[in-house]
Amino acid sequence: MVQKLIELALRNRFIVLLFAGGLFAWGLLSVKRNPIDAIPDLSENQVIVFTEWMGRSPQVIEDQVTYPLVSNLQGIPKIKNIRGSSMFGMSFVYVIFNDNIDIYWARTRVLERLNYAQRLLPQNVTPTLGPDGTGVGHVFWYHLNAPDMDLGEQRALQDWYIKFALQTVPGVAEVASFGGFEKQYQLVVDPVKLQFYNISLMDVMNKVKANNNDVGGRKFEMADMAYIIRGLGYIKNKDDVEKIALANYNGIPVRVKDIGSVQMGGDLRLGIFDMDGKGEVVGGIVVMRYGENANTVINAVKKKMKEVEKGLPDGVTFKTSYDRSTLIAAAIDNIKGKLVEEMIAVSLIVILFLFHWKSALSIIIQIPITVTISFILLNAFGLSSNIMSLTGLALSIMVIVDNGIIMAENSYRNLAEWQEQHKPGKS
Repeated sequence: MVQKLIELALRNRFIVLLFAGGLFAWGLLSVKRNPIDAIPDLSENQVIVFTEWMGRSPQVIEDQVTYPLVSNLQGIPKIKNIRGSSMFGMSFVYVIFNDNIDIYWARTRVLERLNYAQRLLPQNVTPTLGPDGTGVGHVFWYHLNAPDMDLGEQRALQDWYIKFALQTVPGVAEVASFGGFEKQYQLVVDPVKLQFYNISLMDVMNKVKANNNDVGGRKFEMADMAYIIRGLGYIKNKDDVEKIALANYNGIPVRVKDIGSVQMGGDLRLGIFDMDGKGEVVGGIVVMRYGENANTVINAVKKKMKEVEKGLPDGVTFKTSYDRSTLIAAAIDNIKGKLVEEMIAVSLIVILFLFHWKSALSIIIQIPITVTISFILLNAFGLSSNIMSLTGLALSIMVIVDNGIIMAENSYRNLAEWQEQHKPGKS
């Protein structure tokens, strides 16, 4: 069988060369299309359901949130496993699907079931889906270099300007903010004054919430002109909160400032982010979508950051904390270097031992064709170019080289023996 295949190839050299050229061109196209990453994605095909109910103990979260969600998500088709985790004020449910299931089909099925499970949860508790990223989706970290801004202002700049701009980059699932303080109005209530004015804490909460709102009215017509009546009531500063009326005491309005003090503060923090021991910083983590090209996403994020940086306040710049593209570039440069080294080594060995440059040329041609064909198979099986696959490819090149040398040497020896046997004068 092998002998007939070799004979067929020798008789149709042009067709074989044309077929090899077509595979090489297809392989080059596959190299450009193949997703590039440094770390292989070995995470499970999962959808995360996150629910927040602050102030409740883990046992309450388990009984009233996690257990109802896990029980109702069991009926989704093609599920491998469901895991639930409850902690103080938060619940996480991990829905693990079969590996051959499309992640967006899975997210749709989970979202449909959550609409049904919502009625079983406590009032005002809403479960949400996590970002459509994987465990290795954190491809880029950055922080702000803003020496003249406090941490609260930096966090506000990150949350309300930078984050929204970077989330528009194709392939980005989420930009998670870290560090700094999330600004909030904090009302410090005096319980003695509440008792004196006969106002409950719930009344204070409801009144403050009701007075932070815009309302709409009907149309008012006058002199052939129509006017839209609106009530503008959103809080703009601390003084607006202090002037909110809570009740009447002997005909005198009781305002927020009469029962306590209002201050600007930061939300509760569970940790800080320190940069090289020099102090706290504020920044973001770029999470890549499932199945995207990490190198392409990182380059697009960097390009967008240059545009965003033009709109930042004076003296504020971006600093890179973690950039996976450097590791990706190192892996690609390594495989390129190994290819060149092995081509040179093979050429020298074949020429030195066989003194035949055509044999060396045939082996050198095999290497790039074989490497590009391997990328066709990577795309066919949905695998990315990463450290694992590129290392395996580099090791396989040695096998290709060994086979090429052995075949060239064996062919050279058989031809020499055949020529020796068929010399003129030999029977």
